[in-house]
Amino acid sequence: MSEDDARRRDAEDPGHRALFLVPPAQGGRYQECAYFAGNSLGLQPRAAKEALLGDLDDWATLAVEGHVEARRPWTAYHSLLTGPAARLVGALPEETVVMNTLTVNLHLLMVSFYRPRGERTRILVEESAFPSDSYAVRSQARYHGLDPDVEVIRTADPLGHLAAEGDKVALVLLGGVNYLTGEVLDIPGITRAGHAAGAKVGWDLAHAAGNIPLELHEWGPDFAAWCSYKYLNSGPGALGGVFVHQRHLDDPSIQRFEGWWSTEPETRFLMEPIATPPKSADAWQISNPPIFAMSPIRVSLELFDSIGMPALRARSLRLTAYLEGLLGEHTVVTPREPERRGCQLSLRVPDADGLSRRLSRKHGVIADSRNPDILRLAPTPLYSTYHDCWRAAEALRAEL
Repeated sequence: MSEDDARRRDAEDPGHRALFLVPPAQGGRYQECAYFAGNSLGLQPRAAKEALLGDLDDWATLAVEGHVEARRPWTAYHSLLTGPAARLVGALPEETVVMNTLTVNLHLLMVSFYRPRGERTRILVEESAFPSDSYAVRSQARYHGLDPDVEVIRTADPLGHLAAEGDKVALVLLGGVNYLTGEVLDIPGITRAGHAAGAKVGWDLAHAAGNIPLELHEWGPDFAAWCSYKYLNSGPGALGGVFVHQRHLDDPSIQRFEGWWSTEPETRFLMEPIATPPKSADAWQISNPPIFAMSPIRVSLELFDSIGMPALRARSLRLTAYLEGLLGEHTVVTPREPERRGCQLSLRVPDADGLSRRLSRKHGVIADSRNPDILRLAPTPLYSTYHDCWRAAEALRAEL
């Protein structure tokens, strides 16, 4: 396919690139880079800077009074994110809260939902789980006095393992979209199988939120957590999100760690020694939220609300299929079936790190690599273009 064809497709099927700041190309003949690393860090929305500066101005002019008198009062700022975050993941507002970062949230949720008893002690994770998930579940097993080498089960077949030894599984914790291959897991099917086996089921949606449509309330996992700096374009280290299913919100038997923000807002400043948790995911909060970290998330969620995940998913399928067609004989380890992948194609290549550096420095194509031999390309529907895909394929042909 030609460069002219790519340009024609962009004219007929434009995305929303103008809403983002695209870094300049380090190499090649184009001014802007072709950016395929949104599965690691999304681009900055143009509106993020103004939003953050507005919140900084409130601090400058109001100081402590900003908690109640800011344009977006700080004591309730996190609630501005609840509705759009819930819509993004297919949840009820009371099931959703934006707080902390991903692995912190996974630990807080496992306090509640990993409760090993008797023979039911194991944690089921995918064979290629993201390392921080592996670290987290292993440390949770140790916290309960268990041997993580025995209790943490890594499997490429979670449904088969649940069918064979589900009576020993206390918690299923999988990535909704695998970080390495881009494969979309069967979230509703695995959730049903985990519950049928008597286990709690949670999902790490770091590579799924903002990438694929989600229906968490309907699918019914016990909990989920996600980050906001990948497909949600909220900045490095941005706050994450949490989902706790409605059936758990009024259960007094659930254990939680609590803090200043775990109590009802109406009772917070009564300075009582015992928390009165709300019947919502807000009860899993601990500390008051960092306001300036929420400004970019607010901007990003407004974009997703205005454009909608159905439209983004449809464009994602078109872009990813186009890139796949351009890649020809390269070894793609991502599933070929469109419904089984997000907006990512992972290639098996020699010297993935070196190739990634050459693509950037010589061609202005930014991808990323995972040792030892995986190059990841994520054509993100918000800001990637068909011309970006054409550039990536041409650069790979030149280098391989």
